[in-house]
Amino acid sequence: MYKAIIVDDEAVVRNGLKRTIDWNAHGFELIGDYENGREAWEGIERAKPDLVISDISMPFMDGLELTGLISSQFPYIKVIILTGYDEFEYARQAIRLKVSDFILKPITAGEIRLLLDKVRREMDEEARRHDDISRLKAQLNQSLPLLKERFLERMVVLGMGKSQIEERFAFFGLPPIRPGYLVLIADVDDFGDRMQQGIGDWDGLDAEFLRFAAFNIFGEVAARESLLLFRTREDRMAALLSGTEDEGALYEKAYRIAEEVKRLIEKYLKFTVSFGVGRACRSTEQLPAAYKSALAALDYRFLLGKNRVHGILDLEGQSPSPAPSPDWDRRLSAAVKTGTAEEAARLIEEGVAEMKAARIPIDACFLQMQNAVLSLLKTLQELPADAQGDGLDPLTVMDVYRFKTVDEVKEWLQQAVRQIMSAIAAGRGHLVAAQMRRAVEYIESHYADENLSLQDMCRHALMSTSYFSSLFKQHTGETFVEYLTGVRMAKAKELLLHSSLKFYEIAEKVGYADPNYFSFLFKKRTGRSPKEYREQQGKEPT
Repeated sequence: MYKAIIVDDEAVVRNGLKRTIDWNAHGFELIGDYENGREAWEGIERAKPDLVISDISMPFMDGLELTGLISSQFPYIKVIILTGYDEFEYARQAIRLKVSDFILKPITAGEIRLLLDKVRREMDEEARRHDDISRLKAQLNQSLPLLKERFLERMVVLGMGKSQIEERFAFFGLPPIRPGYLVLIADVDDFGDRMQQGIGDWDGLDAEFLRFAAFNIFGEVAARESLLLFRTREDRMAALLSGTEDEGALYEKAYRIAEEVKRLIEKYLKFTVSFGVGRACRSTEQLPAAYKSALAALDYRFLLGKNRVHGILDLEGQSPSPAPSPDWDRRLSAAVKTGTAEEAARLIEEGVAEMKAARIPIDACFLQMQNAVLSLLKTLQELPADAQGDGLDPLTVMDVYRFKTVDEVKEWLQQAVRQIMSAIAAGRGHLVAAQMRRAVEYIESHYADENLSLQDMCRHALMSTSYFSSLFKQHTGETFVEYLTGVRMAKAKELLLHSSLKFYEIAEKVGYADPNYFSFLFKKRTGRSPKEYREQQGKEPT
């Protein structure tokens, strides 16, 4: 379904077109109508329709001015002009602006329907040209000879003498190139959802075919714009622009072409590419330097993100922000060790934001990230042995090179930090449980010591009084004194039932020097005195 808008200052025309045409039946979704060109242009920038039906005579911005803007910024949008002026000058300007059709008012609903069908067929045909898999596969086998691509790559990447270039151009039947020159490089960001969703039998051949499909789309634009296009050994696409002496116009042309190719690939192939626009030069001997500057611009994808056109002049002409904090990795490791998840997440966000703002070299970016990974690996080594591999994905410093943007590294780091902090928490849980088990065992074996105290236990467990008390209550559900008293009373019950010891002797054996205090605690705990307990159980001393 294609998107369409109507632009006409006459409400009756707009309402008539909306009411009398079943747009969906003709393959269009009417997404808006506007009464002047200025409002329409705002809508076009926002919604990017496929078809614009516009009047010529309107306030603020007329139809031809609007068409000129569309032609320069969105050349893929088709425009149909409706006008009540039967003048040759209007038709001539419309043809110059590559208007799809130019028709006079009044127009009937039937004529509009026929026109919509005609435009839809044209759009369908264009889509089929880009989406015809069998045609693309056939063109893959009949692509430009590899020798020509290798020649163009060598000329641009390594450089050649002028006479050698002229000789090879004549051999390959290439049109001559003239100053100035500019190199444009494109690289596939990723293949969208195909690999994640496992569409088909995904393998290297699928990736190669999709790269060729992208190159084919770039090639169609390059042929129209008279560019020399080739693929590099690194599976990138490079284009050489030439013949434009005005550097401003050369840069403008490069950006326009890059945006168009990027949009077409995303629209028809459902994945994205990024572009690097290098510095313009005046001679073929300077092409290697121009190529390197385009690569440097493309490298900024790591900091600034995918699906963008990165120009070296725009990026290196700005004043960078201060460099990121040199102890970022140390602070991240400290946050992970202390178990503050929010602080760790904030530090990762801040570190990445600082790298982006500073626009530090890409190698320095990777070094920063590797330092962070090293700190995390050191933290992992400090975990208990049984927690180091528990649910943790393998982590190495080379993992950072798997990603094409710093945001992807950031997400991966966030996940790694969450896993490590979970492992740390689990390790601490195991340690605390073991400590509390040892504390209980200590009480079970030392309950008869009348001097056993909370301070003794804390010294034995190597913990502060408040920390030990908190953990002990969480583990047993009782305070230290309550638990000790319970153990002593349980032992006293056993002695009352299974021995003939006197009450004061039992009191002494369970840690109470004062028999009266023992009897008081026993009755408070059981509701009976030691004597009543023994008698009711039928265990009178002999």
